[in-house]
Amino acid sequence: MAEQGYLTFALGKGRLANKTLELFEQLGIHCEEMKDKNTRKLIFVNEEQKLRFFLAKGPDVPTYVEYGAADIGIVGSDTILEEQRRVFEVLDLGFGKCRMCVCGPAGARELLQHNERIRVATKYPIIAKDYFYNQKHQTVDIIKLNGSVELGPIVGLSDVIVDIVETGSTLRENGLEVLEEICPLSARMIVNQVSMQMETERIRHLITSLRTLL
Repeated sequence: MAEQGYLTFALGKGRLANKTLELFEQLGIHCEEMKDKNTRKLIFVNEEQKLRFFLAKGPDVPTYVEYGAADIGIVGSDTILEEQRRVFEVLDLGFGKCRMCVCGPAGARELLQHNERIRVATKYPIIAKDYFYNQKHQTVDIIKLNGSVELGPIVGLSDVIVDIVETGSTLRENGLEVLEEICPLSARMIVNQVSMQMETERIRHLITSLRTLL
């Protein structure tokens, strides 16, 4: 577990971390070290408030929290759904809003309506599988990609894609559109199950303060 006396936070790198720190500052939680763009440090400490922070790739955040390397994590709900770690999801932070959608060329709409066997390219195989198998009861072949999934239908690798949609501009530029919405997404706070019992007071106080602020 995280060192006794400190609350340790794992923050998803990039916009998510920046937005979280802005939010925390409104609650009087500061970590000046993290503002140094040139730092090579991996762990940032606020000794006064007994808090530690580190940045991690989104998909790793729930892993750090499940295994107790971090007490609290801030990460997108897409990552929580995909990683399926044993953590408590305690708060929707309301920023980083977007949607998980099935997208493709307009002609693919018919394939979805008639429950035909199709190929689906995605970075999120678990979310895609759950949606097609358990919600739509449609048999599909899921192809895992790590890069620009929009390429899938364009080059004939897949019929549709399952991906995050924010504005939809990338889709439109490539002749694709949203065909079905799977679920809304946003930044969430997750907590280690043991930390929730051991540090109940501090964590609950933080959750209450954030909830009031939001």
